[in-house]
Amino acid sequence: MNLHAIRAIYAFDMARTWRTVTQSIISPVLSTALYFVVFGSAIGSRIDSIGTVSYGAFIVPGRIMLSVLTQSISNASFGIYFPKFTGTIYELLSAPISHVEIVLSYVGAAATKSVLVGLIILGTAALFVPTHIAHPVWMLLFLVLTAVTFSLFGFIIGIWADGFEKLQLIPMLIVMPLTFLGGPFYAISMLPPLWQKLSMLNPSVYLISGFRWSFFGSSEMHVGISFSVTLVFFVVALWFATWIMRSGWRLKA
Repeated sequence: MNLHAIRAIYAFDMARTWRTVTQSIISPVLSTALYFVVFGSAIGSRIDSIGTVSYGAFIVPGRIMLSVLTQSISNASFGIYFPKFTGTIYELLSAPISHVEIVLSYVGAAATKSVLVGLIILGTAALFVPTHIAHPVWMLLFLVLTAVTFSLFGFIIGIWADGFEKLQLIPMLIVMPLTFLGGPFYAISMLPPLWQKLSMLNPSVYLISGFRWSFFGSSEMHVGISFSVTLVFFVVALWFATWIMRSGWRLKA
């Protein structure tokens, strides 16, 4: 394992975070405050609680997951697409570093940024509502696993895309709608029976449900099912991202 190369690529990609502090850190804090003003105050004043959890606290895990999913895909896709765009990807492919190490470097940096954003949002949310985490170890496990999984997915999108507009195509048309329909701000049980059944086909339902369980100790899905779905998605994404790097698909002329 070429740790020096992994550390160099990781540090280079992480440096972009500090050059874009407004977008990387300040923006999530402001957007979280707005979410709690709109959802926590306006809607929360009409919905006292969902189950035994106040509505303001109920939306905290959903808000974190919403940002982690989108940030993971965005960071990883841009991180690998930019070397393709500038042509420096060929220097990377010819360097004495394996395909797995390249994936670990870029995905690790993207996941680190996403986890950092998630923790910042958690800290911001605690200023608005009392926040209690029933299972902190599971919370971190779900947070890291989700960030890594969707960073792998974003890595795949970054390699597939042949233009900046395609970087936003799948996240905006598929991932974002599925995330909003995955129950970040409402319980699936509040939907009509037909939509409840259709929601079971949405993978983000299991991610958000498992993460919510780590906060409150209860959720609409069994935590084992939520963890299994996330783990399967992680394994598939890891295999596909590694295969792409090994085959050179959309990387080699």
